Amino acid sequence: MAATIDSKQSETNEQDEKSDPNASFMANNVRTLRLFVPGRICLFGEHSDWAASYRRLDSNIKKGRCIVCGTNQGIYANVQPHPNKLICISTNEKGAKLSTHSTDIFECHMELDELLRIAKKGETFSYVAGVAYQILLKHRVGGLVINNYQTTLPLKKGLSSSAAICVLAARAFNKIYNLKLTIEGEMDYAYLGERTTPSQCGRMDQCCAYGSRPVSMEFDQDFVNSTELQFGGNTRSSLYLVIVDLNKSKDTKTILADLNRCYGHDDSNGNGNGDQVVDVEQEKIAKNVKQLLGEINLDITQRAITAIRTGQIDVVGKLMNEAQDKFRKYAQPASPQQLSSPWLYKILAFDKIQKHIFGGKGVGSQGDGSAQLLCKTKQDQDTVCSLIEQEFGANTHGMSCIKLIIGGYQKITKCIIPTATYGATLFPSSKTISTALFPLIDAEDGLLKPAILILVEQVIKCGIEEIYIIVSAHDLASFQHLFHNDLPREQIEKLSPELQTYSELILSIGRKIKFIVQEEQLGLGHAVYCANKYIHNEDKFLLLLGDHLYKHANNEELCIQQLINYYLKTGVNCYGLQVTKQAEISHFGTVQGNWIDFNTKQALYVEKVVEKPTVEYAQKHLKIDGLNSEYLTMFGLYILNGSIMELIGNNINHKPPIRQKGVFCLTPCLQALRKEQETHGLIINGTRFDIGTSPQKYVETVYNFHHDYDSAKHTKTDHDNNSVVDKIDKLMGNL
Repeated sequence: MAATIDSKQSETNEQDEKSDPNASFMANNVRTLRLFVPGRICLFGEHSDWAASYRRLDSNIKKGRCIVCGTNQGIYANVQPHPNKLICISTNEKGAKLSTHSTDIFECHMELDELLRIAKKGETFSYVAGVAYQILLKHRVGGLVINNYQTTLPLKKGLSSSAAICVLAARAFNKIYNLKLTIEGEMDYAYLGERTTPSQCGRMDQCCAYGSRPVSMEFDQDFVNSTELQFGGNTRSSLYLVIVDLNKSKDTKTILADLNRCYGHDDSNGNGNGDQVVDVEQEKIAKNVKQLLGEINLDITQRAITAIRTGQIDVVGKLMNEAQDKFRKYAQPASPQQLSSPWLYKILAFDKIQKHIFGGKGVGSQGDGSAQLLCKTKQDQDTVCSLIEQEFGANTHGMSCIKLIIGGYQKITKCIIPTATYGATLFPSSKTISTALFPLIDAEDGLLKPAILILVEQVIKCGIEEIYIIVSAHDLASFQHLFHNDLPREQIEKLSPELQTYSELILSIGRKIKFIVQEEQLGLGHAVYCANKYIHNEDKFLLLLGDHLYKHANNEELCIQQLINYYLKTGVNCYGLQVTKQAEISHFGTVQGNWIDFNTKQALYVEKVVEKPTVEYAQKHLKIDGLNSEYLTMFGLYILNGSIMELIGNNINHKPPIRQKGVFCLTPCLQALRKEQETHGLIINGTRFDIGTSPQKYVETVYNFHHDYDSAKHTKTDHDNNSVVDKIDKLMGNL
């Protein structure tokens, strides 16, 4: 299969240089991708993946099942194409460069024999070479330059650092050479690549390709079936884990070899009474290991899946304890030197943390690598970390803790809505009133409302608790009057009882709103940055545009809710997108990337963000597979990590300030954030309406936004009270 290289050039900026200490290692003016792959934590079912592969030889062996999830920590890398070589530089979690044969830089030719030879050595860069070998067997590709400039994932601690490296290499080839692999395809190449090395890894390790999503994986011979797990339907039903780096040693290869022997044991070679006694004991151990990784594991994992889906987190903790007890009883005798794990069991029995945890167990292949503790609350998670580091930390045994939250990704509770943009094309109306306050008829209840009220009501329905509206000093009083001020009594008395209730509801909504004045209108990036003291680095927040409205398609959820739901499944930064004709893209921010699922074409990995490109530029740099003369443009909905505030602030506070066309734009910071963190785009099933473009566009919006509105039904004296009452009831449920 022939592959093509995208000739797009990367855009570099100061943030890239500061965050990448090895930036000089990369070539200039060559397409550069920034990738992040997390480690993985196995909650239940370790070893059952490779054990199920023995069903090829013995159908009596049970299928395998595990529950796994990506971690917050992982491997960061910049990657570039190379004509004919594989070149790598790598850094461990302590910032030290990994070396081989007294050099920090690994380099080899993209030739099958050479790649296979290096993979078989089992050295530092064997994993990357193994993946390159497997890719080259089936695809005509060139080489790669991989700069693993940062690693936050502890190595050799049961968090699948080797699998993360393999997935990163597979993803790099996929994206650089446009191989159109699915996530499962990347997993397959990562698995084959790691198995090309001396590693005896199973299938579960490559689940880190899914990112931080929790997944149930079932194994039958070499077949894998993966299913994403939802945590209870209650955002509080998260798993608050503490991963304890025990700072001790374990030998994964020995553990795997000892346990694998249980599946190849043959008691027909006994040649004497003493040998037969040994064989009987080994046979018993082998039988117990098969039972542990078979029916016992299937029972525990099924109960764990049920507990997770029903939000019974305490039951999950009890099952962890049960799983560890079974592992100690049945697996430890097979590898006593490695699985006696004195420090693991010391932490699991640590009396000071017991009231703060539901349960705990070992990590990965187990041994004294890492422990995982399921805490009762976020506060308990903090307390457990503090207690362990006080007792076993740097001053005593060198242990450290990692916090991990699984399921029910951080709830989106904050929303920023910039409205201070001056609508020059709507002058002179925009001289007296913000475009966000222009009136439209809400099709849901037939009321004539300021646009911002329609937008805020949708935000409230989606569970947002804090709304920050960025306003100009000129418009502040008008916004305050709408959301914070009571009507005079004589005006209230002229309203119907239903509208009097609605007036009170608007004030209730107003209690969730904080107005922030943007003294100077210096661009969208500057407007967003005005809320920086309310958005923390670890926050995820919703960003909407105040002169936009969104209308969902029939039988679909609200446009905002569609994006939030997607975030809750993936946990990554994401933009709402729309398909736009080529002739119109100069009016919109436009993205380029690769489909996550080429068949559905609903979401994609975002690789480039460009503000209002020309048609010529878009044709050259922004084409999307499967779209002919159409492109994907911004819908005006974003879920972003709070660290974007730092990127915007760097531009504003730089000496001299870094502006684009005289203002601080958001798009360059979106591009910088995309390079640091995985970002997806979701095509929204709905319509985006822009109020502030021109008088003609405003007229079109007024008409089209309420085209379902039945004027015969709503007369001047009848506001369809049932509709108003229904809407009030729904909104009250979200306040």
